Amino acid sequence: MNAIQRCMLSTAAGAALALFGFGCGESSDAPTPPKSAERAPLPPAAKPPAPPPAPPAPAKAPDTPADPNTAVEAPATPADPNAVVEADAKVGKADYQIYCASCHGEAGEGDGPVAQALNPKPARHNDGAYMNPLTDDYLFKVIKFGGLSVGKSSMMAPLGGSLSDQQIRNVIAFIRSLADPPYQP
Repeated sequence: MNAIQRCMLSTAAGAALALFGFGCGESSDAPTPPKSAERAPLPPAAKPPAPPPAPPAPAKAPDTPADPNTAVEAPATPADPNAVVEADAKVGKADYQIYCASCHGEAGEGDGPVAQALNPKPARHNDGAYMNPLTDDYLFKVIKFGGLSVGKSSMMAPLGGSLSDQQIRNVIAFIRSLADPPYQP
């Protein structure tokens, strides 16, 4: 059992003992609340106020800009909620910093603050020779379902409960941007 597993086990055991202690403590000297038959009746509930009127519908934007030199921006999301939006490495960087950098490092060097305690060491996402041959589907599976889903370390937790499929695609795009030599799709 490695140091991280021992730490996790002792933390879980301590939490369980603390919860057990709270549930099995002696009863307090506080008076018990009266039974429902002894309670005074509640006053009648006041009628809730009417909801505010709905705001007027926004006016439909014109199809062409008033100024022909002004560009029309594309909508932020596609009309079809099931449509796949192109992955965005800049957007993926934020999620990478939150969910991946603690082990893999901010620049994908495999040198995050937690990496010291891990065995095996985290993958170096900036190692193009290793990362570039891996398919996006493989990386998606590792991120969504965790390391065990592809025969890797159980320490690589599944992030499918924290990240949407689109967020995972964005993280993969960011990981691809770290590769040296650069990733060529």
